[in-house]
Amino acid sequence: MKEFVKEFFLRGFIACGFGPLALAAVYMGMQKGGVLNTLTVNQVCTGIFSIAMLAFLAGGLNAIYKVERLPLPMAILIHGIVLYVAYLVTYLFNDWLQDGWMPLLIFTVIFVVGYLIIWAVIYCVIRSRAAKLNALLQQRQAGEY
Repeated sequence: MKEFVKEFFLRGFIACGFGPLALAAVYMGMQKGGVLNTLTVNQVCTGIFSIAMLAFLAGGLNAIYKVERLPLPMAILIHGIVLYVAYLVTYLFNDWLQDGWMPLLIFTVIFVVGYLIIWAVIYCVIRSRAAKLNALLQQRQAGEY
């Protein structure tokens, strides 16, 4: 547990700085798209602090794959649920999500689809690397005998 907490904070602090940068890009995009004209100081500060905390949590949560000895499907499930709840709370806290079931459903579908796409990409990359390593090992074994 001590190793997980240490790794969580290390990864969290590294990721924490990127959250406000992403928020600035989103705000600029919304302004360029005509969706957003002005923000109050309170909205900006709340957005910065909440996104920094979300980035800290998301970055730190990746320690579950390195430190904990959970089966991969269980780790992915825990990771996904915690991220979903964290993103949902952040969106609700900042009033970025309208009230009602339909916005919540759309948010949930986008989150799940995005999460699955990211994991599919990670799976393909790891599978490709493993195939290359296996081919290299077979070549070395064939050359040694």
